[in-house]
Amino acid sequence: MAAPSMSRLRRALVGWERARRLLITGSDRERGMSTAEYAVGTIAACAFAALLFKVVTSSEVQEMITALINRALNVAG
Repeated sequence: MAAPSMSRLRRALVGWERARRLLITGSDRERGMSTAEYAVGTIAACAFAALLFKVVTSSEVQEMITALINRALNVAG
């Protein structure tokens, strides 16, 4: 049997690489988020952080956290 030509070998390697990429990423075209998706994700994360900050710094939540810490210290000590 003759050795395969370089072009056949090259095509086989390219096909293998494409199949590997499809298995890993699930798509040939989508290889990560675009800049717009990063921007929307960043804005959403900032909005969530701001909401969480407002909740945690409210007087009711601070009183609950203080009471919880005091109760934990009294049980431990």
